[in-house]
Amino acid sequence: MLKSIVAFMILAMAVTSCWRRTPETPEVKAHAYIPASTLGPGDVFEVKVYDEKELSGVYRVSSAGTISFPLIGKLQVDGMTSIAAADLIQDQLGKKYIRNPQVSILIKEYNSKKVSVFGQVNKPGTFQYEDRMSVIKAVSMAGGFTKTAAKDDTYVTRLVEGDEKKYRVPVESIAKAEAKNFMLEPGDIIYVPESIW
Repeated sequence: MLKSIVAFMILAMAVTSCWRRTPETPEVKAHAYIPASTLGPGDVFEVKVYDEKELSGVYRVSSAGTISFPLIGKLQVDGMTSIAAADLIQDQLGKKYIRNPQVSILIKEYNSKKVSVFGQVNKPGTFQYEDRMSVIKAVSMAGGFTKTAAKDDTYVTRLVEGDEKKYRVPVESIAKAEAKNFMLEPGDIIYVPESIW
């Protein structure tokens, strides 16, 4: 009787281990694609207006996504590319103030689109968001995992419509092509906990 119970327990453990599934990447509602090269709050750029030195200068996008430009006043530039912002300034200047203005913009700092990586990585910190950036890329930028990292228990915190959402992302399984990749968005915070084993 004892032998049959032990045999049953061994069989049950074997079956359970066979059924243990690879962690899955969480399903996340897709948002509108935000290119890394668009302007946002905190970004700094230089505007040059040809032959108009007093209108040329360096501007920082406000928390409301605007800049205050001479003659024109407040301009909403949040979400625009540098080319679109230059076209907007050129158009506004040309309407009332300058005949055929030539405007160019040079980006000095992209501060609005960053991702942060903390916990069990070799170089934790905040990094510049890149177009179509994956969680694997962000962990690589942070110097990779430490020896004690719980790789498949990595968490990504994201602000969704004003609410903080936390997603468990199986980074090790993604790296082994056993799970779907997880694409990041500007502002995401990645936390890698320490393994308890």
